[in-house]
Amino acid sequence: MCTVTYFPLQDNGFILTSNRDESVLRKTALPPAKYNINETTVFFPKDQEANGTWIATSLNNYTLCLLNGAFETHVHQPPYKKSRGLMLLDLFLYKNVNDYVAQYDFSNIEPFTLVIVCNSKELELLELRWDGNQKYFKKLPSNKPIIWSSVTLYKKETIMQREEWFNDWLNKNSVYTTEEILFFHHFAGNGDMKKNLIMDIQEKKTVSITSIVHENLSRTIVYEDLINKVLKRCRIY
Repeated sequence: MCTVTYFPLQDNGFILTSNRDESVLRKTALPPAKYNINETTVFFPKDQEANGTWIATSLNNYTLCLLNGAFETHVHQPPYKKSRGLMLLDLFLYKNVNDYVAQYDFSNIEPFTLVIVCNSKELELLELRWDGNQKYFKKLPSNKPIIWSSVTLYKKETIMQREEWFNDWLNKNSVYTTEEILFFHHFAGNGDMKKNLIMDIQEKKTVSITSIVHENLSRTIVYEDLINKVLKRCRIY
């Protein structure tokens, strides 16, 4: 849930990739599978403890990815009424994103950042942040690559350094391919495991990498379980 990149492709395509940084004591997630939510077909890896997810894509042209925290580190104050991974999936209970943002009750849900890609008619990139008291919803440029890092794990200096690595990569790569982006998600860094995209801080480490690729009217999920050394490619359509 902690490092996410977005890359636009031609013809309303995109690649959204997430490095999930999680406690090694948490159960390993189930690999991506097909689920039905409110008569919508949704594909996502499932967290076995809360039954939610941190990344999902649907046949109704929504792709979502979650990061912990909004703008700054917050105090963890359980119990919360619902996990953020289930809150993410609740979007599919609504007619559209605007209804979800306007009508959903986010009170007593832990702060988060939710990246939303819509590509029904035209490509839209949206960002929803909840700081525990107020929601912040905005449209981002869908034609530019972006990187996010979780504010709950990384200090501002580290986040800025990761943005520099990202910009250096962009200067060297004008064509965005799944393989090159996954390479970045595996190896970007300076050797410091507290700052690298694949991180290891005490009992928290990068446990998986998930990439959702939508190009040439097809969609694929690439899922790598770094703990069990399992790589799975799931062709959606």
